Amino acid sequence: MKDSYSLPDGELEIMQIVWQSEPPVSRSIIEETLEKQKHLAPSTILTFLTRLCDRGFLSVERHGRTNLYTPLISRRDYLAKESRRMLDRLYGGSISSFAVSLCDSGVSKEEIGALRKMLEEGAL
Repeated sequence: MKDSYSLPDGELEIMQIVWQSEPPVSRSIIEETLEKQKHLAPSTILTFLTRLCDRGFLSVERHGRTNLYTPLISRRDYLAKESRRMLDRLYGGSISSFAVSLCDSGVSKEEIGALRKMLEEGAL
């Protein structure tokens, strides 16, 4: 995987579909799922898929006239790296500054309680 880890919105939308689907995923499945959300030209989707393969996020395998795509990185791994990147960039790596921002943003007491419980149980 290349150092440039963060995905632009369009490519991230494609990866979300791939992660939610049973791999390997065909382009037609991706197009059908995206069509429910917004319309993208097939050429745009193909461009995103090619970029994702070039960047090491997807592998592609040809079966007849169909390309099948398999994720090379899990959603969990991607989110972990993006979360760390965001924490470092916006909060100087400070978890406490991030927690204060969460509280200031209107996080509910129930959500804070659930987070506290996960921390106490070692689930994080």
